[in-house]
Amino acid sequence: MAITMTKGQAGLTGNSAIAYAMKQINPDVSPAYPITPSTGIVEEFSSYVADGAVETELITVESEHSAMSACIGASAAGARVMTATSAQGLALMWEMLYVASGMRLPIVLTDVNRALSAPINIHCDHSDTMGARDAGWIQLYSETVQEAYDNLIQAVRIAENKNVLLPAMVCLDGFITSHAIENITLIDDAAVKEFVGEYRPVHSLLDTDNPVTMGAMTLQDSYIEFKRQQSEAMARARDVVIEVGREFGKKFGRAYGLFETYRLDDAEAAIVILNSAAGTTKVAVDELRKQGRKVGLLRPRLFRPFPFAEIAEALKNVKALAVLDRADSMSGFGGPVFNEVRSALYELEKRPRVISRIYGLGGRDYKVKDALAVFDDVLKIAATGKVDTLQKYITL
Repeated sequence: MAITMTKGQAGLTGNSAIAYAMKQINPDVSPAYPITPSTGIVEEFSSYVADGAVETELITVESEHSAMSACIGASAAGARVMTATSAQGLALMWEMLYVASGMRLPIVLTDVNRALSAPINIHCDHSDTMGARDAGWIQLYSETVQEAYDNLIQAVRIAENKNVLLPAMVCLDGFITSHAIENITLIDDAAVKEFVGEYRPVHSLLDTDNPVTMGAMTLQDSYIEFKRQQSEAMARARDVVIEVGREFGKKFGRAYGLFETYRLDDAEAAIVILNSAAGTTKVAVDELRKQGRKVGLLRPRLFRPFPFAEIAEALKNVKALAVLDRADSMSGFGGPVFNEVRSALYELEKRPRVISRIYGLGGRDYKVKDALAVFDDVLKIAATGKVDTLQKYITL
């Protein structure tokens, strides 16, 4: 795709923005097996490779499982590694996702969110990355093309931080964000290179003067200690996300935190929602605010590690809220984000009432009228303190 640029401004799709950020980062190795709707990322990045715009070794493999396997091998050898996938591709990587995180390899993956089969569907929901939420990967979610571009650059710094050393995935909505063109502000190539810095691995299989063992077998005597260390590193990622987001803001004028709040300070009712649907919800918030209704929004940016204490603090004065999930955990007790948020609120002495709504699976449109209907339910709960339906599907 041709990039239309004026004084740092560019009209780009989400996929093009990710590919361009990858060009600016110039990873050492990028193993990939394209899949809809993330195909454009690899297609465009491969053009940069072919044109000599990057020094990346692009490895074309026979499956997504092989792509992540190659990522692991390259990262273990000391390379900065990036790739991209969606849906069934991420699912085929499942085994290797755990290997990557367990070996503490700071691989960066873009997942263009897409529904998992069956039935076969190529459009957006979050069932792919929500299924991988406990694989030990940092997860950053992106509302816009600009945020996806910015998140990818920050993800490199977060994953490679010496106090973290964990893989990270940047998530954006399939077709809604990946294929929609937005005007975004690009960072100068040299500034991106300076921000991410040169990767210096702590350990490398190619460092024969300091040999290490990776992927060794452990039994009852040590496995749990490894997992505790991995979990502690994940918890430390929270502060690194804050630090990197703050530094990014100082350098480039767009600061990022753990989540975004919108007109939440005095809200009595709120919606918690990820990614592009937050923009639709903001329109509903503005409409209801014009009517004098005190409503607001919280959009998580960091989902793993889950910033439970900060989210509870942000929502503590809300009387009622709905958590909208674009995935169903099949638990019969709400979606995955709902369960995380509700659990985070449990320690509050005075807890908001919380309901779960599953929406937009398989790319079904989520419209302003849908957000308004949810707010109508939440405002009634805020007024009465009574919940009639804890969980239900909407956008049917």
